[in-house]
Amino acid sequence: MAKFQTVRGMQDLLPDKQEIYTDLTSRIGALLDSYGYRQIGLPLIESTDLFRRTVGEATDIVEKEMYTFEDRSGDSITLRPEGTAGCVRFAQQHGLLFNQVQRLWYCGPMFRYERPQKGRYRQFEQIGAECFGMAGPDIDAELILMLARLWRELGIDDSIGLELNSMGTIESRAAYREALVSYLTQFESDLDEDSRRRLTTNPLRILDSKNKTTQRILGDAPSIMEHLDAASRDHFEALTSLLKTAQLPFRLNPRIVRGLDYYNKTVFEWVTDSLGAQGTVCGGGRYDGLVEEVGGRATPAVGFAMGLDRLALMLEETYSHREAADIYIASAGEVARGQALLIAEQLRQDLPGKRIVTHCGDGKFKAQMKRADESAAKVAMVIGEDEVAEGAVGVKHLRDKGQQVSVAMTELSVYLKNIFE
Repeated sequence: MAKFQTVRGMQDLLPDKQEIYTDLTSRIGALLDSYGYRQIGLPLIESTDLFRRTVGEATDIVEKEMYTFEDRSGDSITLRPEGTAGCVRFAQQHGLLFNQVQRLWYCGPMFRYERPQKGRYRQFEQIGAECFGMAGPDIDAELILMLARLWRELGIDDSIGLELNSMGTIESRAAYREALVSYLTQFESDLDEDSRRRLTTNPLRILDSKNKTTQRILGDAPSIMEHLDAASRDHFEALTSLLKTAQLPFRLNPRIVRGLDYYNKTVFEWVTDSLGAQGTVCGGGRYDGLVEEVGGRATPAVGFAMGLDRLALMLEETYSHREAADIYIASAGEVARGQALLIAEQLRQDLPGKRIVTHCGDGKFKAQMKRADESAAKVAMVIGEDEVAEGAVGVKHLRDKGQQVSVAMTELSVYLKNIFE
C-alpha cells in the first residue's frame, strides 16, 4: 500500500502550530485595522507577465523560483511568489488609485521553488500591507513604528532589530550600479559563481551574497549612499530623523537591496539572530514606479511583507496554547447521549467562547472521565439515565479536588457562568 508524504518544501501544520498562525493573523489584522488598513483578498494565480514586468527578469525569483505553467488555454500563469505585484494589479484594476489614498493588507500562501530549510519553505505564509498615494517619509515612518509596536505586543522586540537603507531613484541607482560593477570587475575571478553571473544581469544583488570571499571583497565596495540624488537623500534623512524622535533604534545597512527590482528610496528589514540563516522576519520599502509598470498613473507607494512561518518559529517556545476543552460532557446510554448533545448546544449559546467537547460513542464513565482530564477541561459534566430522569447533571470540578455536585438542567448555564467568571 502506498504511503504518501508531503511534497518536498511544503509543510503540514499540526494543531498547536496552526493555533499560532491563526492567533498571529488575528493579532496582526487587529493592529492593521487600528491604523486604518482594510483587508483585501488576492488570487493565488496571476499572469506570469505581471511578475516578469514588476519583480524583474534578472531576479532570482523570476529566473529560478517561480512555479509557472500553461493552463488549458495556453496562457502562462504563475503561483504568486510575493504579494505586492498582485496588490498593485488589484488596486489599479479596480480603480482604487488615482487621486486616492489607500491602506490595504492581505494574507495567505506564497510559492517559491527554493532549497528548503528551517524557516524557508516552498509554500510559505505571508502578511503584507501596501500604502498608495502618500509620497512623504512620514508614511514610511508610520509603517516602521507600527511594526515596532507589533514586536512589542508579541514580546519579541528584544530579539529583533531594524536595518535601513535607501535605493535612491532609477537614475541614481544606475550610477551606483556602474560604480559597483567597475569595482567588482577587478575581483571577478574571486567572486562566487552566482555573483559572477549577476555582475552582468543584476549586480546590486551581489551585495546580498552570503559567500564569505565575496563578502570580504564587498568590504571596500562603493556605497549606494555616496550616489544618492538630493531628493532621495532628503527623504532618507527625514525618515531617520522621525525614527530618532520616536526613539526607535535602527542600523544603517547600505547592503540591503531586497530581492526585487521595483524598490526605490526607502528599503528596510527587521532581522533576528534567533533563526539561523533565515534572519529576515519582515522587509519592505518604497516602490513609487510600480503602478506605472502595470499601466496606471504615477503613484507613490510603500509597503512591507512578513513571514508568518518565521514569526511562528520565534514564538513556539514561549507561546501559551489554549486548552483542548473548558467543559467536557460525558454520557452513558442512548437517551443520555441525546440529552448531552442538546445541553452542549444550549451551553455554546449561553457561554460563547468556551470550548465544549461532547463525548460521542460508547464508553464507560471511567474512560470518559480520563479523556476529560486529558483535555485539561476545568469541569466535566456527567449525564446518565438517573440524571435524565431527575432533570439534573453531575458537574465534577476536575481542577478543584474532584468535587462533584448535582445541578438542575434549568440552572446549569448560570452555575457554569459563575465558575468561569
